[in-house]
Amino acid sequence: MSFNMNRINPNQTQVFFHDGRFETLTNEELEEFLLHMGISEVNSGTEQNITD
Repeated sequence: MSFNMNRINPNQTQVFFHDGRFETLTNEELEEFLLHMGISEVNSGTEQNITD
């Protein structure tokens, strides 16, 4: 599954999926999402492009 991430404020990140869906996650929700996706650490840049 491919997705992009964009930090929108210090406690929220938008995750845009390549199928058109998106979610706004808190830091805690983002950490859980990344663990579920099998990604343990992501650079702290403002936008990330991730493909699984």
